Amino acid sequence: MGAPTAVFDAGLRSYMLAIYNYMTSGVLLSGVVALLVASNVAVRSVFFAASGAPTLLGWIAVFAPLILVFVLGFGINRLSESTAKSLFWVYAALMGVSLSTVLFAYTGVSVARTFFVSAAAFAGLSLWGYTTKKDLSGFGTFLIMGLVGLLIAMLVNMFLRSSMMDLIVSAIGVLLFAGLTAYDTQKLKSLYFEVGGSEFRGKAVVMGALTLYLDFINLFLFLLRFMGDRR
Repeated sequence: MGAPTAVFDAGLRSYMLAIYNYMTSGVLLSGVVALLVASNVAVRSVFFAASGAPTLLGWIAVFAPLILVFVLGFGINRLSESTAKSLFWVYAALMGVSLSTVLFAYTGVSVARTFFVSAAAFAGLSLWGYTTKKDLSGFGTFLIMGLVGLLIAMLVNMFLRSSMMDLIVSAIGVLLFAGLTAYDTQKLKSLYFEVGGSEFRGKAVVMGALTLYLDFINLFLFLLRFMGDRR
């Protein structure tokens, strides 16, 4: 029993490490692209007009990631592993264009400070989700319903422009994505039982990295509303 268990544990660690590596690399790629767009006038002008409004390519960069998420989410079984990985890198790069607007709105120091706080919180929450013996699957429905409610509240507040509602939405967003980080980590760990020895393992790594990438980016953006210093 010891040898098969050791092999399984080694495979699980390798699987989770691959997910974290892809996720971290995606965040770094987004950060590099965001810095490039924000700091280089020539590159910025390709995506944003002088007024700050997106150009045609800018709008494509804003909406393309949403399309790519649906392509990966619903078409992953039909995609090859190499195509799925390529789409993940394209997604991370395009997200960097959108995230460059954060550097226009907030000071660099506050963005960096919030990033490191988010990274520390994400690491702690993900580690807890990976190691806890508590079954978090029961929170899944609650978290998804909360996420839908959050999106509706954000859309409503686009018209109301209430600072109080914005504060409430931001607080709920932090709590939701904190919970999702732990929940998704445990879910990805459990998924290894199904995909560990299959051909789908490589694509499962990409989808896992995308899931944790979204958790981290959203946690960072909602925390930035509290910790960021506007220019």
